[in-house]
Amino acid sequence: MGLKKGSPDILIFLTTIILLSVGIIMVFSASYYDTLDKDPYLYVRKQLTWGLIGMIAMLVMMKIDYFRLKPYTDIAFIGTLILLVLVLIPGIGFEVKGSRRWIDLGFTNLQPSELMKLVLVFFLAKNLSRKNMRIEKFITDLGPYLLLLGFIAFLVMKEPDLGTTLAILITAMTLLFAAGIRWSHIIFLGLSGFATGVLLIIQEPYRLNRIVGYLDPWAHASKEGYQTINSLYALGSGGFFGMGLGNSRQKLDFLPEQHTDFIFAILGEELGFIGAALVILLFFLLAWRGYRIALTCPDPFGSFLAVGITTMVVFQAFVNMGVVTGLLPVTGISLPFISYGGSSLLLSMMGIGVLLNVSRYCNSA
Repeated sequence: MGLKKGSPDILIFLTTIILLSVGIIMVFSASYYDTLDKDPYLYVRKQLTWGLIGMIAMLVMMKIDYFRLKPYTDIAFIGTLILLVLVLIPGIGFEVKGSRRWIDLGFTNLQPSELMKLVLVFFLAKNLSRKNMRIEKFITDLGPYLLLLGFIAFLVMKEPDLGTTLAILITAMTLLFAAGIRWSHIIFLGLSGFATGVLLIIQEPYRLNRIVGYLDPWAHASKEGYQTINSLYALGSGGFFGMGLGNSRQKLDFLPEQHTDFIFAILGEELGFIGAALVILLFFLLAWRGYRIALTCPDPFGSFLAVGITTMVVFQAFVNMGVVTGLLPVTGISLPFISYGGSSLLLSMMGIGVLLNVSRYCNSA
């Protein structure tokens, strides 16, 4: 491609390693009580395994020049779309707590919606970086992207998975914004998205209940507000310095999903404001370096990849922390690198590997 290769961004690399390390420690601390009568190391052993696999995947993606992956983008996108359809078929996709999001591969479970987040970034980056590519007319230029995103959102919502749907759509819209869509289109899409969100909430009672619980959790303390209240109890109990690693009380059957969606609450309880603030600062650092890479990359494809991957990780992180602190309604979205979950961790690490790869061709110091 003619670009000079340098060293990867060391700050992104170190930030990712720190977040991964904190995640493994917190998964063990948050989960061991649940499996104390069987195997207290069950979840941390799995998370550690996926962390090592993720590290290998990150290093591999960092070494393979990102533009060599461009020709395989379309086939990967089509394959992932097929997986999103297959996961909805009983017998292929299996259901957990009312959601059909995973395909059993025998040796592990695959979550196609997590794969789609990264594959879609590649697909949009490839198409938006084409020569003479302009998005000026709503119907002919922007319309095909919106139809495609609508179809993807429909499939993911059928699982159902509102959190991942939002992550996919926000990442995609950020890429379209970076490609230069008009402000009139942005305003129209924003209003349309808000109206669609309201309609989806009204159609499903459990979503409406979540909004009610979000607006006044204390009035619904035993039902819709239960998770939010216990999450706030955890954060409040941590104070400035925390109760100490392993000393959380809320993980003792009070706070559901304490090692997945609400692990940040346990982190705040045990490590206090200092620990929680450190994690927040690390994600801000990741955002700064990621968008800096996007601005300094001389290759449009690489620049769009940096925008998409950075948004994919950072948006998900701040939505999760917003839910845990009661600033946002419960969406069921995990905290990258820290929450328990193989598919999410592996795909996030692969994304960071691509971001590090792009950074080797940028002057982002």
